[in-house]
This record gives sequence, C-alpha cells and structure tokens, in this order.
Amino acid sequence: MISTIEPKTEQKYYSVDEYLALEETAEEKHEYHDGEIITMTGGTTNHNTLALTIASFFFTQLSAEDYQVYINDVRLFIEQYNRYTYPDVMIVKGKPMYQGKGTTSVKNPLLIVEVLSKSTQNYDQTDKFDAYRSIPDLQEYIVIDQYRYYVKQFAKNQEGKWVLTDYIGKEAILKLEYLPLEVTLENLYQRVNFNVSE
Repeated sequence: MISTIEPKTEQKYYSVDEYLALEETAEEKHEYHDGEIITMTGGTTNHNTLALTIASFFFTQLSAEDYQVYINDVRLFIEQYNRYTYPDVMIVKGKPMYQGKGTTSVKNPLLIVEVLSKSTQNYDQTDKFDAYRSIPDLQEYIVIDQYRYYVKQFAKNQEGKWVLTDYIGKEAILKLEYLPLEVTLENLYQRVNFNVSE
C-alpha cells in the first residue's frame, strides 16, 4: 500500500479592510483573528432562545438613554488582539464607540453574554475570554449553558481581578454586578427544551 502526503495549503492572511469587504457580501458570519478569517457555526434553537430571552430582558429593563443592547449581528472589535467577533449579546453604557467609519463594529461593551455550544464552549471560556478581558470598558462576562440550568458570571472587582460566580439550578438568581438587574434561571430558561437533541 502506497501512502501519499498531501501538500499543505498555504494559509492565507487578510487585512482588516479585506475582511470587512468580504463580510459585507458573505452569507454567513466570520470572525477575524489578526489576519485569519474563521467561519462561525450555526446556532441551535435553544441557543437562539436563550440569547433572545436575555437580550429582551435587558432591552425592556434598561433605560435607552443610559444603555444600548445589541445582539449577534453587531461586531465587536478587540484592539489589543486585532480581532473581530460577534458576541451573542452586548451592552454598552452610554453611547457606542465605533471602529472605523460605519456603525457595524463597536469596541466599548460594559457586558458581554455568550451562550455555550458544544463546538465553541472551550473557545468561549478560554481564548475568547482572554481577548475580551483586554477591553478596557468590559466589566462583566456572562456565559450561559444551553444544556442545563447553569450560568457562569465573571465580574471585574475593584482590584481589576475577574471573579467567578456559578449559578446552578432553576431556583438560582443571576445578580449582575454592574447593572441593577437580577433574573431567576427558571425565567431565563423558560422557553428552552432540554429534551431536544441538537
């Protein structure tokens, strides 16, 4: 039996301008990692439901004069990492600061929410969070498990250290550190069907 070694394809790197131009006409979303373009996977119905539920909660509870709530069609620019991502939910305090001339990429979220998927859960809690922590305005990062009643809250304390709080079970109450809001996990997960295999 003869084995052959496939030649390695050369990695193509893109400038930010090339990425943004491609993204304008792309049928799917892509992240940009300092020259590399990464295709984003599609979400499940539970993923979509959780993101929509918490975004709606923020939207109805927060003053429009003080806070802006964005869902995953708005890009986030992370300057220190030269990276663009599409967080599931972002909250900006006051007015958004935009990257570039348009209004499609912000860079000053106070809070970010990500709903975990099997394919992205490690990335969302490691490399992506490393990048998020470099954003000066970011004070709180919420990670929601779509497969059980489980939410992780990372909040920056007065010393600038990130403190983890776990919320487990439907009776738990998620209390935000930098917003005057709280919600039970039972309400957060009210439309999620854990019996659906996705």
